[in-house]
Amino acid sequence: MNRTSAEIATRRYSLVQRLIHWIVAALVLTAIAAGMTLGTLGFEGARDRFGLDVTNALYTYHKTFGVLILVLMLARVVLRVVAGKPEYFRSLEPWQRLLSNTVHALLYVLLLVMPVLGWLATAAGDFPVEFFGLHLPGLIGVDQALSEQLFFWHATVGWAIAALVCLHIAGAVYHWRVRRDGVMQRMSLFP
Repeated sequence: MNRTSAEIATRRYSLVQRLIHWIVAALVLTAIAAGMTLGTLGFEGARDRFGLDVTNALYTYHKTFGVLILVLMLARVVLRVVAGKPEYFRSLEPWQRLLSNTVHALLYVLLLVMPVLGWLATAAGDFPVEFFGLHLPGLIGVDQALSEQLFFWHATVGWAIAALVCLHIAGAVYHWRVRRDGVMQRMSLFP
């Protein structure tokens, strides 16, 4: 079915929303990969495998990307409230709408909670909260037991986000390649 460019424009997220989506996607995938690497190897294991400079860079950029994700997700929430959500080209089945809304809502919540948990865990563990090498305020005092609990929840939320990202990508591919119903056009950077 051929759609006019005006119809496509009214059924798409704004350019700013689409850009933020794809920037957050890249940051999340990178942060999760670094986090899983650091979580699996630990500081000493990463240092032994990659060297001290690379290990420190992994930690710095993992924290930096977390702060960027938090800021961009707050912007996404504001834009979603202000600009709303465009209509679909074709209505989704009720189960698809429920699954889509649930996955999106959980991603929004967890992508806000995750960096906050990391920030607090880092501060409670008496580690620097870094943003491109700048030290940000810790927000809470040093408490090793609390730090360990917060890092546990930070990792648990990370696995939940990874699972939700897989569902999100599977849904996007399904709509793009199987249904071919224009859902991907709503968030695509290209016409």
